[in-house]
Amino acid sequence: MQNCNTMSRYFAEFLGTGILVMMGVGSAVLAGSSIGALGIGLAFGLTLMLLIYMIGGKSGCHINPAVTLMMFFTGHTKLVDALFYIIVQLAGGIAGAYVVYMVATGKAEFSLATGFASNGFAEHSPAGYSMHAVMLVEFLMTSVLLLAVSATMNQDFPAGLSGLVVGLVLVAIHLVSVPVSNTSVNVARSLGSAFIEGGWAMQQLWVFAVAQAAAAIFVAALHKCFLGYASCSK
Repeated sequence: MQNCNTMSRYFAEFLGTGILVMMGVGSAVLAGSSIGALGIGLAFGLTLMLLIYMIGGKSGCHINPAVTLMMFFTGHTKLVDALFYIIVQLAGGIAGAYVVYMVATGKAEFSLATGFASNGFAEHSPAGYSMHAVMLVEFLMTSVLLLAVSATMNQDFPAGLSGLVVGLVLVAIHLVSVPVSNTSVNVARSLGSAFIEGGWAMQQLWVFAVAQAAAAIFVAALHKCFLGYASCSK
């Protein structure tokens, strides 16, 4: 019975990440030119909001390796669970992106040469931002997202509002960072697009992984030492 529950949590993370990437990347690839950054942000944010209410009770709805790392470093997730969560999240990101690819190829004019909503820097940044600027904005925006998640862990946080708050924060993050990095804040989302597009997108993936891992460590330290949810060791 315990094994069944464990596997259901892992499947929830796989499914949730896949849906998030399918809806978010799908909005960018299939409708990005008409809906813009706000529309893409709403697609990601509203989907995340739904998923928090849908699978939050099952797996915690991490659906983001940075969230899982933060939960591990704050002692809320065991090492084995963290490893498997990240594996299924990455797999879910690829699966979600592949669904978008299958739909996109149904249009004769579609070509990967025009991009697949991948995250990048320099000439691959939507507005030509440098690697250092992209890394900084990804660190900061991921930190903001994780701080929102951390806030919902406070026992005084209003019950039932976690999905709304975190989802709206993700919308705001897109409004700030789409021109800079095409907005990742989730390496599973980045891997999904990069896996389909290949080439430079895979080569630049490390920037997003490093920035987001650093953000997870940073917010975990804040969570434990300053935010009042746990005591910092003396």
